[in-house]
Amino acid sequence: MKRFFQPVNNDKSFKKPNVSSSSPEEPSVNNENGGEKIEKNKKDPLKFLTWNANSFLLRVKNNWPEFTKFLEKLDPDVIAIQEVRMPAAGSKGSPKNPGELKDDTSSSREEKQTLMRAISSPPLQNYHVWWSLSDSKYAGTALFVKKCIQPKKVSFSLDGKASKHEPDGRVILAEFESFRLLNTYAPNNGWKEEENSFPRRRKWDKRILEFVAQSTDKPLIWCGDLNVSHQEIDVSHPDFFSSAKVNNYIPPNKEDCGQPGFTLNERKRFSTILSEGKLVDAYRFLHKEKDIEHGFSWSGNPVGKYRGKRMRIDYFIVSEKLKDKIVSCEMHGQGIELEGFYGSDHCPVSLELSSVDSSES
Repeated sequence: MKRFFQPVNNDKSFKKPNVSSSSPEEPSVNNENGGEKIEKNKKDPLKFLTWNANSFLLRVKNNWPEFTKFLEKLDPDVIAIQEVRMPAAGSKGSPKNPGELKDDTSSSREEKQTLMRAISSPPLQNYHVWWSLSDSKYAGTALFVKKCIQPKKVSFSLDGKASKHEPDGRVILAEFESFRLLNTYAPNNGWKEEENSFPRRRKWDKRILEFVAQSTDKPLIWCGDLNVSHQEIDVSHPDFFSSAKVNNYIPPNKEDCGQPGFTLNERKRFSTILSEGKLVDAYRFLHKEKDIEHGFSWSGNPVGKYRGKRMRIDYFIVSEKLKDKIVSCEMHGQGIELEGFYGSDHCPVSLELSSVDSSES
């Protein structure tokens, strides 16, 4: 969800990068003295982080020291990013490569270098990265996986075809030994019965429902900005969000009324997805009560009518057979001043599991 945008400024303060490929390499991490050490291979990741960065490049330029300090402390095995907002490789008028960053103009080259300098330095140099990008500075996802953990397969669409990317780069699907991890950036429902609003979101929810219903051979961990607040407990001001509208427009179906992400139709469809997919909301599984300080992942603009209005729209959803493995699931931002949001309008959300046995899948 959008709050406000900042201009992308040139930043030449980084040193020239030593850019590494995202293809598999020997796993290694830097020790505190800057030397290399070999990290023991792991079969499956157990610590996860998801974050809608609201422009990954802006976060690198403006919030990187604070965010990387947070990453070093949390030390996740997997980092799922949404709203990368970096364009896919390919010149104007030619086919795009959603798995690569654009670098065919001087400005795009500089932006790519700025980003790659950041992720080629600690702590992200210890991760492989996969991209799924839009044609423009819109949407897009990224997945960082520690080099000591090798996914069996990484694909970029809900039908699992490795060579195909979803429009706008909204999906990265990684298969591990004991489960699959799905990183998604769900399209916003919008406010009207028009092509890029209600119908687009209905189609997305239908495809997600089909995916979870068919993906029963392995447990699933589904994370990302799902752009829906499931229940009233998941928003700070239910009455405000239920009655929200733009330009006094009222949809024909009253169940489409209200703030995108909190309409009755969206919430009902989300309930169906959880039920049919035999899925559990990891955060709500552990946190039964409303937490007005720490219980939301998105916050409105601190200036204006959305000040203090917050929603939980970023999730870790897990298969029921994994629910007893949940050690923790936490929001890492708090308050109406967006502490712990690192410049985004979303805060990071983490999940930790105890060991997962592949025989349980």
